[in-house]
Amino acid sequence: MSRYSMDPLAVGRVIGEVLDPFVRTVAFRVRYNNREVTSGCELRPSQVANSPRVDIGGDDLRNFYTLIMVDPDAPSPNDPSLREYLHWMVTDIPGTTSASFGQEVVKYESPLPHLGIHRFVLVLFQQLGRQTVFPPELRHNFCTRDFALLYNLGLPVAAVYFNAQREPSNRG
Repeated sequence: MSRYSMDPLAVGRVIGEVLDPFVRTVAFRVRYNNREVTSGCELRPSQVANSPRVDIGGDDLRNFYTLIMVDPDAPSPNDPSLREYLHWMVTDIPGTTSASFGQEVVKYESPLPHLGIHRFVLVLFQQLGRQTVFPPELRHNFCTRDFALLYNLGLPVAAVYFNAQREPSNRG
């Protein structure tokens, strides 16, 4: 049995549908209101309304990273015709800092799934240098693999995903 078959990213079909297999090489911590995101956990849309705190390891402030957040299940898991929907992009994040030190080039759009359970993937790439990655024109039909190829980002250095679904309305 390969090590990827037990990886939560593989079990959740993130590896395969969004990313190619990779080895995590950089510490990567994502928190929404002090709740740490672990791959496969479930969060309510109200919990992820604002951008998370993202801490990045690495060994050098001279290394820069790009953070991408996508929904591969838009508009619904049964018909992902907008796959992948880009929710957020931050570039030029120095190593050993947080995403708040980078350049938010695609503003955070809070997840609001309408149908089914959606996966929201946060993936980190190491850039070749500062100011070498630029935002795409569209949010829908974004392709993380193609974007990484376009900007010579290589394989991801870290990734995590969470699940979210529509919250029930409070009807009196």
